[in-house]
Amino acid sequence: MNSMKTLMLLSALTALFMGLGYVLGGSGGALIALVAAAAMNLFTFWNADKIVLRMHNAREMSKFDCPQFVGMVEQLSIRAGLPVPRVYLIDSPHPNAFATGRNPANAAVAATTGLLAILDRDEIAAVMAHELGHVRNRDTLIMTMTATIAGAISMLANFGFFFNNGERGNPLAMIGAIFLAPFAAMILQLALSRAREYGADRAGAEICGNPRALASALAKLHKGTARVPSPIAERNPAVAALYIVPSRSGRDSLFSTHPDTANRIAALQQLAGEMGERPATLRAARTSVPTSRARSPRSSALDPLRKRP
Repeated sequence: MNSMKTLMLLSALTALFMGLGYVLGGSGGALIALVAAAAMNLFTFWNADKIVLRMHNAREMSKFDCPQFVGMVEQLSIRAGLPVPRVYLIDSPHPNAFATGRNPANAAVAATTGLLAILDRDEIAAVMAHELGHVRNRDTLIMTMTATIAGAISMLANFGFFFNNGERGNPLAMIGAIFLAPFAAMILQLALSRAREYGADRAGAEICGNPRALASALAKLHKGTARVPSPIAERNPAVAALYIVPSRSGRDSLFSTHPDTANRIAALQQLAGEMGERPATLRAARTSVPTSRARSPRSSALDPLRKRP
């Protein structure tokens, strides 16, 4: 059912792209739009992870660079029944994480130093389990492709607005298409994002076995991202759809990339009750993350860049 919904949404975006192409250029414009959509999908399929990671200046981590963090992701991947993804670290105070890649065999997960600094080990494990949930549900490619097509619709609409000579068709219909197509594309993109986040929350809670740790992490990240916005998302709003928590989140609406954080937390608390009381610590992760001495609030829980004073 979830795959069918995704296919329908992507088909609707492609149809919007073709429809706008038809209004601007007739049947030839629709054909060009279809070819462009196919080319974008193909390019995104092979390069989505590289684009997003390069945009964030992400640095790949090995067990030698960061044994605790990489070891945690490795053990969570085993629990999830997934190939171990590449692990990246982003040196940024903005607290967030995301997953990318065209399939589980070519996936990558990334977290910022800002996230590691404000969460404890169980919360970090829960966040990375959430991202692995996206990988297992094959969300990462879908979200990037959707954002790409939606962005292309907006660009095509802008092109038509500035370069239309008014000789084709009904001017009112053309103006309506130019303004409504990007709006409709945005609605479809955001609806897809919200549905995927609920699914990844549930999958992440099942992988780490600790829904309350994920709920606690979401609460901290909600406050942290409001305090320290992402400069990347400010320049490119489509990127926010990949984050576990957007920089600016509010109530559920057609204009939000994510569900309201309070609603996500409530769903996780309910799931915790359904799963029964679980240990507060992820046992598998704890084996690779030994207890450390007290640290200042700004120091990383896993200290990947050796920034602890």
